Amino acid sequence: MQSRFGTTSWTQVLAARTSSSPGWQQALEALCQTYWYPVYAFVRRQGHDADAARDLTQAYFAALLEKDYLGDYDPARGRFRVFLKTSVRHFLSKELEKARTWRRGGHTELETIHEEDFEGRYRNEPADGVTPEQILERRLALSMLECALGRLRDEHAEADRQAEFDQLKIFLTGELPKRSYREIAVELGTTEGAVKTSVHRLRQRFGTLLRGAIAETVADPDDVDDEVRYLLGVIAPWGAQGTQ
Repeated sequence: MQSRFGTTSWTQVLAARTSSSPGWQQALEALCQTYWYPVYAFVRRQGHDADAARDLTQAYFAALLEKDYLGDYDPARGRFRVFLKTSVRHFLSKELEKARTWRRGGHTELETIHEEDFEGRYRNEPADGVTPEQILERRLALSMLECALGRLRDEHAEADRQAEFDQLKIFLTGELPKRSYREIAVELGTTEGAVKTSVHRLRQRFGTLLRGAIAETVADPDDVDDEVRYLLGVIAPWGAQGTQ
């Protein structure tokens, strides 16, 4: 089963840099699936309404394809999230007027992205005191959590343990569990001790998958620990709400 969350490995980033690369279109779609909402939330927080933000986000990702923005990306310079943040800012300052007529001009559409209700998600963002940059950074960090959570869900589904995952995932997302270990044990037909052990193992595996997801967005493996600390620090003030 394929994860519902996108991944952004260095192989995909590099493949998406040029249309002559094998798997270029698939790589670009993976980048869009992972980063569409963080960019949308950033644009919305700049003061654009939902329709304008949708068009600007569409235009930005289309520009990655049509204008070869990724061709300017140098993997040796490090983290993809830094490149993304810089390129979005640059795009908004240079392409605002063009984006208003982007669709009418017959430019590239990435229709699969529009299946989700991004404006509904945006309404749950903090209303005040959060800058566009903070929104973008937080959502980029949460996308890594979502990626790891999606992979963990898929592993359990493949092992025919989806019901167990659905009961225990609450212990991974920072939310306050609404049920005790004992109540969950009754639901799963096992013991409280077995549930505690499963949660411990689930957290360990989640940590491994999270590190793996983050490792796919940095050029140097030595940067993983710093990136983990940075992204968790970005999330900490608000918690991990927003993960699926």
